[in-house]
Amino acid sequence: PGWLLSSAGRPYLDSIFQKNQRRVFRLLERPVLPPPLAAPTLSYKLFLCGRSGVGKTALVALLAGTPQPPIHHETLGIEATTVYWPAKPRASARPLIFQLNFWD
Repeated sequence: PGWLLSSAGRPYLDSIFQKNQRRVFRLLERPVLPPPLAAPTLSYKLFLCGRSGVGKTALVALLAGTPQPPIHHETLGIEATTVYWPAKPRASARPLIFQLNFWD
């Protein structure tokens, strides 16, 4: 099993899940960890662009753990979705939390 499923990684995974579903974080929210487990956050902005109807919004919904739209509705303007994902690089003893800001 990977680091997230180990006893060391489980608290980080639990911070982004609620009742076995990925927690949706609003604009000013972020995962809460106890002080001894605090990890630096690396923020990335990912801009998805492409033709209409190819699945950009469905891809972001899948990665964010939110329900995928059952039928195609054109996204008006830009829809921003934030996804947090903990990881522990092999060369580091300290975990990181990636903040992925998807712009669709």
